[in-house]
Amino acid sequence: MNFRYVVSAVLAPAAVLLFSATTFAQDLPAGTTVEIGNLPHDLSPWAMFMAADIVVKGVMLGLAFASLITWIILVAKVLEIAGATARMRRTLRVVNAAPSLDQALNDMGNRRGVGAILLRSAEDEVRLSLGVLDQAGGDGLKERVSSRLVRLQAAASRRLSMGTGILASIGSTAPFVGLFGTVWGIMNAFIGISQAQTTNLAVVAPGIAEALLATAIGLVAAIPAVVVYNFFSRWIAGYKQVLGDTAAGIERLVSRDLDYRHVAPRTEQA
Repeated sequence: MNFRYVVSAVLAPAAVLLFSATTFAQDLPAGTTVEIGNLPHDLSPWAMFMAADIVVKGVMLGLAFASLITWIILVAKVLEIAGATARMRRTLRVVNAAPSLDQALNDMGNRRGVGAILLRSAEDEVRLSLGVLDQAGGDGLKERVSSRLVRLQAAASRRLSMGTGILASIGSTAPFVGLFGTVWGIMNAFIGISQAQTTNLAVVAPGIAEALLATAIGLVAAIPAVVVYNFFSRWIAGYKQVLGDTAAGIERLVSRDLDYRHVAPRTEQA
């Protein structure tokens, strides 16, 4: 997301409209009067929100809700990814230290998580293939174990990435939703100018300020969403690396067990 482009696209129309209004005001006939007694003097964010058009209010509320979703996802995903990464690193240490698949399963005990699922899936495939190992060899078993682990890795990555797509959507659309609110608000400001028969800044400024508030809220919603999305993308990529290392370690354990299975009978005969 190029925020320089977004900000330029947002501020340029408002600047042009404001310049047009002030320029046109200089051409008004002498003696034109403006009633400003009922104009709003409180330009705080809350006052501007309350004075905005219903459409602009809807845009602001939608953007505020999107920002709330961003922070909820941030808290939830930090806890989820941190826990998943810690469990996977523990599993990787167990797999790298174990001499066999059975020993790795014993060391894991009753632990849960994707790493434990990978180990048990490999054990299930080995158990199902025991009856044909002596006749068919271990190549087929290695392929089947690898196939299982690959699919489990993909499922775990998808599950951990759930919710991050919402952040990408908020980051890419929120500035333009805010821009829509700005355009709508400025359009209403010009309608008010037409009805008041004046382009005095005292009339124009409050409406334009209310309209630009929608863009400000859009940027407030979009910028954290983009930052959080990029942060999670890098973190999940690191998790996938540890997940892949664990799966590779399990495949090595299966391959080692097969080699020992073939060597053991010869050793007994000797």
